[in-house]
Amino acid sequence: MRINAITNWAYGVTVLLTGLSGVAFILSTNSAIEERQAAEQHLVLDTLGEDLALGAEERSDAARLYVMRGDLRHLERFHGREEEERAHEAAIKNVREVGASPAELAALQEVEREVEALDKIEVSAIAAYQEGDQAKAQQMLFGPEHDRLQTALLETVVRFRELTKARTGAALEQAKERSDWFAIAAKTMLAMTAALFLGVLYFVLKRRVAMPLVRMTGIVTRLAKQDYDVEVPLDRRRDEIGEMNEAIHIFRTNGLERDRLDAERRLDQQTKDLILQMMHRLQACQIQEELAEVVARFAPQIFPNLAGHLYVLNDNRTSLTRVGTWLDPQHSADTFPSSACWGLRRGRPHVSNGGQGDIACQHLDESDVAGLCVPLTAQGDTIGLLYFEERSPEQPAVETSRLYLELIAENIGLAVANLQLREKLTNLAVRDALTGLLNRRCLDEALNKQLRERAGRPLVCLMIDIDHFKRFNDEFGHDAGDVVMQYVAQIMLDAAGELGATYRFGGEEFTMLLPEMSEAAGFEFAERLRDKIGTTPLSHRGRILGSVSVSIGIASSPREGTVATLLTRADAALLDAKARGRNMTVCSSGLVVT
Repeated sequence: MRINAITNWAYGVTVLLTGLSGVAFILSTNSAIEERQAAEQHLVLDTLGEDLALGAEERSDAARLYVMRGDLRHLERFHGREEEERAHEAAIKNVREVGASPAELAALQEVEREVEALDKIEVSAIAAYQEGDQAKAQQMLFGPEHDRLQTALLETVVRFRELTKARTGAALEQAKERSDWFAIAAKTMLAMTAALFLGVLYFVLKRRVAMPLVRMTGIVTRLAKQDYDVEVPLDRRRDEIGEMNEAIHIFRTNGLERDRLDAERRLDQQTKDLILQMMHRLQACQIQEELAEVVARFAPQIFPNLAGHLYVLNDNRTSLTRVGTWLDPQHSADTFPSSACWGLRRGRPHVSNGGQGDIACQHLDESDVAGLCVPLTAQGDTIGLLYFEERSPEQPAVETSRLYLELIAENIGLAVANLQLREKLTNLAVRDALTGLLNRRCLDEALNKQLRERAGRPLVCLMIDIDHFKRFNDEFGHDAGDVVMQYVAQIMLDAAGELGATYRFGGEEFTMLLPEMSEAAGFEFAERLRDKIGTTPLSHRGRILGSVSVSIGIASSPREGTVATLLTRADAALLDAKARGRNMTVCSSGLVVT
């Protein structure tokens, strides 16, 4: 027999058995409904009787407590129970609808009469108590009449509950027997239907379930290996297989989203690692140029879509100068006054977002540039500016990276401040406070370094002394003497430039080291220096100090001696110049010019 015929026959028999089992279930359900109604009727009547007895007792207790203690809470409770009694009275009137017997109705009527009698006594007792007659009120509530009525009420309620129990119990038993018989019949036919149905269902399961599951096995396996590139064909069926297909789709979508979030987390961690590396290198920088190089090297790695400049304020705090740059920003000037930046004016980060919501900084050449200016501060003091500029409008990065940008700016500000402080401390350690020249210790270190590393290279040493310096202090005061020394020191600094270094040897004596210079060239340099110092008039506080002259002693190395004796030979030449009448240049080799 063909499978199609078997399926048709099975379908017809299944329909017949299903119909018969349905009729049996309906009859069983009706019997169950009758059983439930009988149980509900018993419960309603039993609960009603119990509530009547309990309500009367609680109301009596509230009235008694009130007349004994005078607490208004008990009075409120009494009136609240009175409302419940009224609800019970309404329920008693509707008790005929649940099929109560005449005996039950008679018992309920007797309960009503006894409740009303108790109610009258309790209301009268409360009224007497409120009029001030407490003894009478207590006599009424605790008297024999009240006890008799209360006892009679309880007995009547017990009788009512026994009557309802006997009547509803019989109805309940009959309904239960009918329900059980029809249920057995329905279950038997249902079992036959199920056996036939399972035989047909085998074919359905094989075609509608097994085959789709086989197709999904490969997809699920690849998804389990986190291969989210696998394509999941959509199945619009409205059954478990369709739901499973939808769940696989959701799982794949969630996996792709999780991969995206993981990639973002890795990128964020990479950004944090780069920032940490940058911070470590900033802390190790010794000069400002090194700091600018570190920022220019790491900033493009951390924020590849942001170009930028690093600016530092000048000593007068009036303008900013670019000290570092990366990724070639196009719209910000190399130098500009500090008032041209809204970030510096406000003391907080400022976004020039293409004219969309805020005013653009004046140091930008276009008003629609998307850029961020972050002031560099340390200990509440502004020392520079970090400027970022979006390289591509299609990839906005200023707002999304703003937190990290401000964090970097804070650390760069601290690093710049530390370098500036270090530079100030270094200057205090190596420079003379009055003249700004390098001090005697630096001179000794320079000579030792020359002796170690460049002993064979030419070096000229000039020892310079201000002639008759004591005269300026005695005639014009020590302030004038300081001015004279500062004047001479500045001329020496300007003259030396990049040719050499100038030191204050002590008192009014100075030393100049000129590397890679012969004695003859050093002599010519000394003469130009002496001439420039002596030909410039000098005044202090409106008084003419007169001309200033210097005596210079020159020594060279290694032609005329070692570096170790260079300073001694130059000092001896200076003493010779002073002994010959001052205002002259004398070489240790014997050459003299006045």
